[in-house]
Amino acid sequence: MKNLLLAGLVLLLGACASHPDFDYDKSVDFSQYKTFAWIPNASLTKGTNNYQISELMERRVQQAVNDELRAKGMELVSLQQADVLINYHASVDTKVDVDTFSTGYGARWDYWGIGYNVQTTTREYEVGTLVIDVVDRSSNQLVWRAAKEGRLKKNQTPIERTEVVRESVADILSNFPPQAQ
Repeated sequence: MKNLLLAGLVLLLGACASHPDFDYDKSVDFSQYKTFAWIPNASLTKGTNNYQISELMERRVQQAVNDELRAKGMELVSLQQADVLINYHASVDTKVDVDTFSTGYGARWDYWGIGYNVQTTTREYEVGTLVIDVVDRSSNQLVWRAAKEGRLKKNQTPIERTEVVRESVADILSNFPPQAQ
């Protein structure tokens, strides 16, 4: 069940055209960060019983983050040597989409009148959110956070899921490190 939830989360994130939301501490010199490590027991699955979040998806997310940070010139090192620590969270929420369509009409040859028809449809769907945190190891303070949400897609192959995760993580980390203003 967790596997399907995480898969859905990743699919959703990749399917959305939304841009990631990010925030950071403007007083931090991000150019000083050259190494990273994972916060011990960082996990997408803690505290969730959603079937789409799985260990397979966790490994995909961690690998995608590792690849993106390496591409930015950072090195994965041991916890004690790291400049920053990485953590991530995922959640899946159910949303409802409501559409109302209204029509009005008028005349017939033998009758004049006004009518009005309203039709409402509702659809339930799942939205996943992936959050990535960067914590300064020496101060143990959160210095950067970004999140992306999107509508989950189901029935994807493992290759499609991996690609969606890679694209979503690349999008989330596109603003890391933040550029000096």
